[in-house]
Amino acid sequence: MKITTKGQVTIPQRLRVKFGLLPHTDVAFEETDGGVVVRPVLSKRALIEERLREVRGVAGGGMSTDDVMRLTRGDE
Repeated sequence: MKITTKGQVTIPQRLRVKFGLLPHTDVAFEETDGGVVVRPVLSKRALIEERLREVRGVAGGGMSTDDVMRLTRGDE
């Protein structure tokens, strides 16, 4: 793949689909020791949703709602 005289490249379709790089998606270019990384810039809402997906189900602990309520109320 070559860079055009305007500095443009075409991102292969399979990568655009895989990483959600839809038309009008903002992207950021980050320098690394090995080169350049292109990342989509997420809206605040999308960023929050992504973070929530990452932590969903990690609390676990095996406590029921009743157990939590007793704990927060100070019931013995």
